Amino acid sequence: MDQTPPVPLGAIYGLFFRIGLFSFGGQLTSWIHREVVLVRGWMTNEEFLSGMALSQILPGVNSTNTAVFVGQRLRGVWGATVAIAAMLTGPFFAVILAGILYKSIVGWDGVQSIMEGVAAVALGMLARMGISAGRGAAKGVAPALAMLVTFVGVGVLRLPMLAVVAVVAPISVLVCYHQGDRHEG
Repeated sequence: MDQTPPVPLGAIYGLFFRIGLFSFGGQLTSWIHREVVLVRGWMTNEEFLSGMALSQILPGVNSTNTAVFVGQRLRGVWGATVAIAAMLTGPFFAVILAGILYKSIVGWDGVQSIMEGVAAVALGMLARMGISAGRGAAKGVAPALAMLVTFVGVGVLRLPMLAVVAVVAPISVLVCYHQGDRHEG
């Protein structure tokens, strides 16, 4: 029986408020993964990746779906409510402030360079999460092949993600299911 005390709602709020406030332009899932799995150990990599997969197929923004998943997993409905409220509170006020200061901000020297640097960091974080998630998830030839085919289909060939997943996912599940039967029998 797990005797770990529940994660405080204040800790959930603090984490997702910071993530929501200090990140713009999407791709927050890698930051959430780092904080929840690697830094705090609130979830295992497998738990997080399952939730991330679910978050990506649900309608809406992946990062907010992931925040809801993590919050719900940690503290139920209240955790999900706190996580999504925290993710949205900081950006809400930041956008209002940016709207008020828009004309003066655009004219500053170096703003474009700053935004390019932020984009490069976001891409680096996303690549790091993809590599570490791939290492943890690909425990065998079939999962690794499924990830490779999906990457090539969506990332290289630019095929529709839904179509690629609709083909690759059932095949991957069947292969893994049959491999499990061989290991049990």
